[in-house]
Formats: sequence, C-alpha cells, structure tokens
Amino acid sequence: MTTGRFSTYLFDLDGTLIDSIDLILASYRHTMVAHGRDTRDDRFWLSGLGTPLSAQFRRVSDDPAEVAAMVETYLAYNLTNHDRLVRPYDGIAAAVATLARRGTLGLVTSKAHAGAERGLRLVGLDRYFPVIVGVEDVARHKPDPEPVRRAIELLAADPATTVFIGDSPHDMAAGRAAGVRTSAALWGPFSRPELEPQAPDCWLASPRDLTTL
Repeated sequence: MTTGRFSTYLFDLDGTLIDSIDLILASYRHTMVAHGRDTRDDRFWLSGLGTPLSAQFRRVSDDPAEVAAMVETYLAYNLTNHDRLVRPYDGIAAAVATLARRGTLGLVTSKAHAGAERGLRLVGLDRYFPVIVGVEDVARHKPDPEPVRRAIELLAADPATTVFIGDSPHDMAAGRAAGVRTSAALWGPFSRPELEPQAPDCWLASPRDLTTL
C-alpha cells in the first residue's frame, strides 16, 4: 500500500493502541472468583475480546441480574488497577502522530467512553482522536459493522479511503462488513493463523509498520 492511500484511520483500543491485555484478563479472573465461578481459560476470554462486557458475561450466565453484577465487579477492579497495568506499545505514539498528520483518526471500541478516554490519556494519545465510538453509542457491537459505520458518519469520511486497524477477528469482521479496508495488528494477543480466516487487507508486524499504510 502506498503512502497517502488512506485519509481516515480507525483504530481499535485494547490490544491495538494500548497493551491492556494483562489488566483485562486479571479483571475477568477477579470477577469470576468474586462471583463464585470457574475462572475459565484465558483463551476463553480472549476469544470475545472486542465485544462488550455484557456479551462476555452472558457466555457464563443467563441471569441478567448476575450479568449486570459481574459487569460492575469487573469495572471496579479494572478501574482500580488500570494505570498500574496498562502500557503503550513500543512505537505506537510516533506512528499515531505520523498518521494524524496524514489524515483523520477515530476510535472504535467496545469500552465505554470514560474507560477509553482514560486509556488514551494514560499513553498520551487522546489528542489524536476527535471521535470515539464506544459501547454506549450503538445498538449493535463488533463484529457487527454498526460501530465502524458510526465512526465514518461522525467523521464524514469516505469508506473507500478508510482503514480499520485492530487486533481481533471481531475487528476484522466489523471493518469488512462496513465496507472499509482492514489491517491486522499482530502485536496484540491474536496470532496470524487466528486472524487469517477474516482475510485482512494488510498485516502489521509492529506499530512502526502503521506508517506504511
């Protein structure tokens, strides 16, 4: 892909812009123990990475009240430990700054705005994202294309010159269904074989590779 092909760069957050995977997994473990449940294997939780918390917990409970309580337990632990466990990926700040000079950036996440903004501020990326589409902004969530389409609408972007950069199969599926190019970030928790079924348009081995888009 040649420099300047894209004018809009949409990003996932967790596992793409910020290294929050240890925090996420610790939050799930804590929640399961607190609610007297089996903690499950890490891959169980990672398989739903990028989907809302309520969707994740509905995989272990069909009681809406319990699911709501689990979400609250998760968020309390997650926010308490957030700044201690979240880190920027090496090279991500410089790469994002370069893309911001070339075009417009937007964030598409299954987190609430408050949590997403906190993560961006912690790693110094908040000034680059004028638009955030979070869990409260749409009725349907990744892998549904609605969040990506909402970001395109808010940015008045052209899907033909938009790329969605994410680390999970749900990101790739949402971007493709929304009619934009997709780019797989291999520095997150998913391997290339796990992402290949979604046929990303581009593979990125490290954050520095973002500048080649």
